[in-house]
Amino acid sequence: MKVAKTIKSVRQFVGTARKAGRKIGFVPTMGALHEGHISLIDRSVKNGDFVVVSIFVNPTQFGQGEDFNKYPRPLKADLKICRARGADVVFVPGARQMYGSEVLTWVNVEKPSVPLCGLFRPGHFRGVATICAKLFNIVLPDIAYFGQKDAQQAIVIKRMVADLNFPLKIVVCPIIRAADGLALSSRNKYLSPRQRKDATCIYQSLKTARKMIRAGATDPNKVTAQMRMILRKAGSQSKIDYVSIADTETLESTSRITGRVLIAVAVRIGSTRLIDNIIVDSRKR
Repeated sequence: MKVAKTIKSVRQFVGTARKAGRKIGFVPTMGALHEGHISLIDRSVKNGDFVVVSIFVNPTQFGQGEDFNKYPRPLKADLKICRARGADVVFVPGARQMYGSEVLTWVNVEKPSVPLCGLFRPGHFRGVATICAKLFNIVLPDIAYFGQKDAQQAIVIKRMVADLNFPLKIVVCPIIRAADGLALSSRNKYLSPRQRKDATCIYQSLKTARKMIRAGATDPNKVTAQMRMILRKAGSQSKIDYVSIADTETLESTSRITGRVLIAVAVRIGSTRLIDNIIVDSRKR
């Protein structure tokens, strides 16, 4: 496994692989790798890709007062995981390598960036879209792998790739969960044991919504009201940012549940913001 710290070096590694006829698979991450990230690397390895993993805590997707400075950065452990899972190259650039001294060009994907997390993290998806566009231009992958846990991010990136005619395929892989249902996240490390237990109500609320919809519920207000009741069981330390039932492509809220819908939740437990989602097809009973 090679470790590249510069744009020039990662391009050289990828260029050599491409000349050898290899298909380039790319897994962009911010490090602190867990089983969710590992599932993306494994998917790329299984597909026979030349696997490039990036590890870069992107400052432009963090808002004022968010956790950029304390975001976990266990690089040595991350590199060990990448090596063990069969990655070919890990790209570990610094902020100056990625952004230079001044950034004047940004990528903004308008409509799908606005609802859900966009309401609570202004500028977040501009930072996400910009760094992904830069990484795609640097690595030039054939396929890039993202996790369903960050459903809005995946939708934003898929739209950007389509609108800007990037010659790559976006593959969205299933959420990896702990035994109690909590979606794996680098931010789970911030939770105290009590908060970790309280956080299980997030998946419980999603399962309740799925059960109601499969039983015939079509009123999103009734479903989300039941979800909020469950989420409030997390106690006084919790705060609900949103509970949404939306179109799986546009993220527009639905007035009636029909076909496939995205059920998405964002909850703050203590100072930790957690997101989760499921896709439910109301036609399946």
